Amino acid sequence: MKHILTPAFVLCTLFMFSQEFNKEIVQEDGRKFLVGQINLEGLKAEPYAAWFHGGWDSYEVDASLVKLFQRKLAKYDIKLFLGVWCGDSKRETPRFLKILEEANYPMEQLEIVALDRRKEHYKKSPTGKEKGLNIIKVPTMVFFKNGRETNRIVESPIESLEEDMAQIVHNKPYTPNYAQ
Repeated sequence: MKHILTPAFVLCTLFMFSQEFNKEIVQEDGRKFLVGQINLEGLKAEPYAAWFHGGWDSYEVDASLVKLFQRKLAKYDIKLFLGVWCGDSKRETPRFLKILEEANYPMEQLEIVALDRRKEHYKKSPTGKEKGLNIIKVPTMVFFKNGRETNRIVESPIESLEEDMAQIVHNKPYTPNYAQ
C-alpha cells in the first residue's frame, strides 16, 4: 500500500518541528532581552544591534590562525550559549561569529541559545537546551564532534578566540576558564 503525503500533513509536520527564533522578553521596567534559540538576525536587531555591530566592526580576525583550523572546524557542531544582557557575551559573541564567518564555517552547524536573566529562570532557556551541559558562565561555546562534546570556551578565551579554537580542533591540551 502506498502512503501519500498530503500537503496538510506536511504543513502540520513542519509546524510541529519548526523552532521559534528570537523570542524577546520585555521586563516590567521595559528592558528587553532575547531568550531561547536565536540567530544573527536577532542579534542584528535593536536593541542588540549597537553592541553587536560595534563588537563585530572593531574586531580584527587573525586570518592566519583561522587558515590553520578552518578545514577541521567544519567537522564540528557548535552550541553557543550567551546572555544578551551579559558584558562578556556582548564582547565575545560578535568576535566569535566573525571568526566563524572568516572560516567559512557552515552556519547550519551552529546553534545559538540566549539564556534568561530573570532570577527565577537565570541562565536557562525556555526549551532546556542548556540541560546536562553544565552551563555556568556565559558565553560558553561548546564544540561537538560526532555528537560528543570535545571541549569548550567559557566566558573568555585563554589566549585568543582563534588560538583557543585552533587548540580545540587540533586536539591539543586545552583547559577552559571554569573547567568542569
